[in-house]
Amino acid sequence: MIDFRDQEVMQNPYPHLRELRRFDKPVWHPELEVFLAATHRDANEVLRNKNLGRIYIDRTPESEWEVFNWLHSDSILDSEPPKHTRLRGLVLKAFNRSRMEGMRSQVEEIVSGLLDEIEAKGGEFDLIADYAEPLPVKVIALLLGFPPEEEHLLRPWSQAIVKMYEVNPPREHEIAAQQAANEFASYVHSLMLERKREPRQDLITDLVQVHEQGEQLSTNELIATCILLLNAGHEASVNGFGNGMVALLNNESERSRLFGDPITLSPTAVEEFLRFDSPLQYFERTATSDCEIGGVALKSGQKIVSLLGSANRDETVFESADSLNVARQPNPHIGFGAGIHFCVGAPLARLEMSISLPLLLKRFPELQLARQPQRRPGFSLRGYKEVMANF
Repeated sequence: MIDFRDQEVMQNPYPHLRELRRFDKPVWHPELEVFLAATHRDANEVLRNKNLGRIYIDRTPESEWEVFNWLHSDSILDSEPPKHTRLRGLVLKAFNRSRMEGMRSQVEEIVSGLLDEIEAKGGEFDLIADYAEPLPVKVIALLLGFPPEEEHLLRPWSQAIVKMYEVNPPREHEIAAQQAANEFASYVHSLMLERKREPRQDLITDLVQVHEQGEQLSTNELIATCILLLNAGHEASVNGFGNGMVALLNNESERSRLFGDPITLSPTAVEEFLRFDSPLQYFERTATSDCEIGGVALKSGQKIVSLLGSANRDETVFESADSLNVARQPNPHIGFGAGIHFCVGAPLARLEMSISLPLLLKRFPELQLARQPQRRPGFSLRGYKEVMANF
């Protein structure tokens, strides 16, 4: 059975996931005590089936995990209807597609500034640390209203928290996540109180003021929402962009194709980046009643995992599934999830990538990898910690 902690699996999970798909049904993992849904059909059904829920179980002891626990139990990601319906409706009043699209000129300005800084360095730069990473952090910080001089705090807090989404994280990650949750929540709470006293033109102010049928976000829900938007709103962008660029720069024919027509092909290339080496690989749900997925019976309380990266390599859905194709159409990938937990930040991530990709290729037409990229450890959130490139 696949071992998600094995270094070989973390480096290249796709041959192992292909073996799981050959069962053509969800497979029981005895060590993790979960079913694994590896085909596109089953992984998609796991995300959409109303008999499955995103059930957060508090970590113990409560004295250590109190803030971390409510950051998740009071978030959109880890709640189910009717709470999820209320939270998502309230959040989308402020964090909606029209607002995202209205940020286009600001995103273009941020991208141009980052490219200027890279060009000034001359020659070699880190595609992650200098470009893919700061862009979504700056955008979400601008959107929420975080002070620019404090942006550097956000990514470390986020990374410490999301390391807990890996399979069986070590104790040192637990301690770091607890500290990050406490500090991040306290920081957002202080900003929330400031916006109550002095409203501004930012998302925190809107979330403070948002109402629907007499309901509003509680303090914990507002803080949890802001932190989720930061965590989810940039992890997918950073990893999706980085994974895709490494794949592109290692594929000479597709590299030439996209560099030759970046404006026309960037929209499909972005979707292919998200499909080919998906930033989120592992999404767990729990049966809230007896049900069936892919011909396999689940009893209430049993867990099943949607293996998104495997689904997006399903050869029965995608022609030449293991090959990068920057012009791929159609491309029914589930890189941003599906159903009620479809990523609320997907429009923003797509906007950022659709701007940053063509501008990077146009600015540096000779872009290439300088040396072997370094992967971040872990399976669930797949990305690179360093991708050195030169131009």
